[in-house]
Amino acid sequence: MKEFLKRKDIEISLKRYGIDALGAMAQGLFCSLLIGTIINTIGTQFRIPFLMKTVATISGVDYTVGGLATAMSGPAMAVAIGYALKCPPLVLFSMITVGFASNALGGAGGPLAVLFVAIIAAEFGKAVSKETKVDILVTPLVTIAVGIFFSWLIAPPLGKAAMSIGNLIMWATELQPFLMGILVSVVVGMALTLPISSAAICAALGLTGLAGGAAVAGCCAQMVGFAVISFKENKWGGLVSQGIGTSMLQMGNIIKNPRVWIAPTLASAITGPIATCVFKLQMNGAPVSSGMGTCGLVGQIGVYTGWVKEISEGTRYAITAFDWTGLVLISFVLPAIFSLIIHLVVVKLGWVKEGDLKLQ
Repeated sequence: MKEFLKRKDIEISLKRYGIDALGAMAQGLFCSLLIGTIINTIGTQFRIPFLMKTVATISGVDYTVGGLATAMSGPAMAVAIGYALKCPPLVLFSMITVGFASNALGGAGGPLAVLFVAIIAAEFGKAVSKETKVDILVTPLVTIAVGIFFSWLIAPPLGKAAMSIGNLIMWATELQPFLMGILVSVVVGMALTLPISSAAICAALGLTGLAGGAAVAGCCAQMVGFAVISFKENKWGGLVSQGIGTSMLQMGNIIKNPRVWIAPTLASAITGPIATCVFKLQMNGAPVSSGMGTCGLVGQIGVYTGWVKEISEGTRYAITAFDWTGLVLISFVLPAIFSLIIHLVVVKLGWVKEGDLKLQ
């Protein structure tokens, strides 16, 4: 069995499923749901007729250009997962159907359902790939059949479980914005820096509202925090690559000296409750944006699309100067200030030395 699994490149491990597959799922979400949301927002805000009009009607549902991209989120996630699991072509292409089925049956918690079902279907497909003389029939048939069966079996309960956990977190944040602001900000922020996907986690849990705002604060604190405190070593290239790219670049340095993580993490513990209690910052855009921070400014775009959505629904009258001030302070200014102050203390204590934050 071990030889067979090795030959088929089936690796049952936390890294393969919890890091590689989860990270790929987030990329699939970016290329479908997130991009679709951005396209719709651009079309609405700049009054671009082509982006606002219906370009397709399927089963009575009207779709704009952005809407078509959003509708493909299930297949996009599943194909991305299949790619991360190194699926052969016939398995990879069959994942389109698997992703559509699991996302549809998973409901609002579809991303989590897609993650589990896609992994199972992909590994079964890899197991039978090129084992018969009619591979072009057997491999897609097995992959799709397994995917649809498990979509029917586990996608609905997984989707409900994910949404229940997400709703519990959001309810707790509304009830205790200070304490939950700290907890959500720190946990999601640390997940962003670790080699796992904070964006996929937020998407799977449907994390929006105040909890989503706290998540944005935590992610921004990690990215901006590391970018600012390591500026002396990494200059402008490091500032951009970490501040708009990802703080995950510092993982090697964190492993060497975990104390370099103190400043950004404590900064997130401060900005989280400020976001929830002072500015009432909410993420009512796509949940995946909650776990993005300043990466490509996706977190900020997500907050803005949430404001636009609220205005269109009549729950918000306008975007105020206070709203913009809160977003800028939480996203950029406060993380930089708090991280620098805390980092100076950490350096003075001798816990972090020059060169500890240098990117290779």
